[in-house]
Amino acid sequence: MRLVFAGTPAVAVPALDAIAASGHELVAVVTRPDAPAGRGRGLSRSPVGAWADERGVEVLTPRRPREPDFLARLAEIAPDCVPVVAYGALVPPAALAVPAHGWINLHFSLLPAWRGAAPVQHAVLHGDEVTGASVFQLEEGLDTGPVFGTVTDEVRPTDTAGDLLGRLADSGAGLLVAVLDAIEAGSALAEPQPADGVSLAPKLTVEDGQVRWSDPAFAVDRRIRACTPAPGAWTTFRGDRVKLGPVRPVANGPTLPPGGLLVERSRVLAGTATTPVELGEVRAAGKRAMPASDWARGVRVGADEVFG
Repeated sequence: MRLVFAGTPAVAVPALDAIAASGHELVAVVTRPDAPAGRGRGLSRSPVGAWADERGVEVLTPRRPREPDFLARLAEIAPDCVPVVAYGALVPPAALAVPAHGWINLHFSLLPAWRGAAPVQHAVLHGDEVTGASVFQLEEGLDTGPVFGTVTDEVRPTDTAGDLLGRLADSGAGLLVAVLDAIEAGSALAEPQPADGVSLAPKLTVEDGQVRWSDPAFAVDRRIRACTPAPGAWTTFRGDRVKLGPVRPVANGPTLPPGGLLVERSRVLAGTATTPVELGEVRAAGKRAMPASDWARGVRVGADEVFG
């Protein structure tokens, strides 16, 4: 089939690689416009756009996919299907109607669970033991279309959102190509999503990344892992914000008040509503990330000092 791929961040690149290695013809990509990035805030191509540039594939960057010029170019290309991975914009009916087989979306959850922008982060945050990826027919509703197929993956006890998303990007890429193959062969079957089990996964904000030391240890652990690498978990110390890497709940640790700090010879503990957690990496403003013990020695944590 002739394909136009729609996607923006690095997590979409494994699907591009899989499509490029398949028997389908990739004729163009659609991605978000170049955006300011880095300290200089110069315009930067999206990972999907950069991938296409390196291979001489046409890149379409509409600000909104309802723009007449974009719709006209898409119709001129006349793709059979548009596979989508994390494109980042709502696709209007006029664009959905262009390809004969519509737009086919790879979404990183087992739909109808975790519809929305941050399914993997919410799976980690809420303690799901199993999640996965789904390929479904894109329609006007938010991740509501019928599902062609799924893959599953265990959420491991130490998984960050980044760890889990990386695995799902790889396994989901294979699923997406398999669905495209089935569509071309005429054997694909999409099943409507069940009405039960719907949950929503809005994008996590910087405020969501603030650690709540009055939560139990398991919830502190989940929040930090869910916000790693983005938007980043953080707390405050002496009035300044510090970023935190993943922590480890300590089952039989000493009793500490929420946010209370205890510096030991080889570890630093922080109190929660239940048992403490052992800190991993700490990054103070303007500094590099470092092991918590190095950070604690550098700032000379006092006996009664607390986070938050």
